[in-house]
Amino acid sequence: MNIVLKINNLFKNPYLIVSYLGKKGFLKWLPDNPYLKLLFRAKTGYTLNIKKPKSYNEKLQWLKLYDRNPKYTMMVDKYEVKKYIAEIIGEEYLIPTLKVYDHYSDINFEELPDQFVLKCTHDSGGLVICTNKGVLDYQRALKKIKASYKSNYYYELREWVYKDIKPRIICEEFMDDEEQNNGLTDYKFYCFHGTPIYCQVIKDRETNATIDFFDMEWNHMEFTGLQELPHSKEKINKPLKLNEMYSIAKTLSQGVPFVRVDFYYVNNNVYFGEMTFFPRSGFGRFKPDEWNEKMGKLIDLSKI
Repeated sequence: MNIVLKINNLFKNPYLIVSYLGKKGFLKWLPDNPYLKLLFRAKTGYTLNIKKPKSYNEKLQWLKLYDRNPKYTMMVDKYEVKKYIAEIIGEEYLIPTLKVYDHYSDINFEELPDQFVLKCTHDSGGLVICTNKGVLDYQRALKKIKASYKSNYYYELREWVYKDIKPRIICEEFMDDEEQNNGLTDYKFYCFHGTPIYCQVIKDRETNATIDFFDMEWNHMEFTGLQELPHSKEKINKPLKLNEMYSIAKTLSQGVPFVRVDFYYVNNNVYFGEMTFFPRSGFGRFKPDEWNEKMGKLIDLSKI
């Protein structure tokens, strides 16, 4: 985005300066409640009603502020959650971990296999996928991991679950499926009060990514979101192990007002991906717009 367009957008929505300053770490001093109100206006264009939230977006901000179960921190820690998953549903659902590093300077690329995935355990987006070590830009990969390692994801979007996670880097086995040529398909279950209601399917991440939602009977839903991506033009078949994924998502989401439980389906095997309490940090919108309120009705704050 060129500088003129950025300035024009800022004039249209002066609240965007909050988003910029927050991302740069200049607003760490500002308490969560007023910060989220300002950021919400910047991201959505309307005022956050935190006292009587109705929409999905508003209720996720409410959950950031008031649903602070310390267990959630472990559930989003990409290293610690593996122990939890192994105990609850079994190690067979875990993508194998090859290495764990306490510091980015400990990474030795020479000892890693030709294909691997590096992830920071304490943020969202600190990811390096290597499909061929022979062509990997090592300096660029290390720079990305280093930047993620040093950042505290909490301060930008006030997702408190990330605030106190110990920074680490894990190296996982690269997962590949012969039938998925454009990256693995994501199956993301939106769970409300322990019940999976919708499954979000993201396909073809490496080329022309698409997003589709299905109910638990695998009926295609009219809405899309939370990213600006279209529906797939191809029919998305019901996965053979949908019931298995549903059952696991139901087990893992018990006692939680809202959480998204993600899976990969690789060579007819189900693998746990991650748990996300605030998809798009609660600022992404469903389309058509009425679905933001329909989704919001599924979160009953009186139960908390």
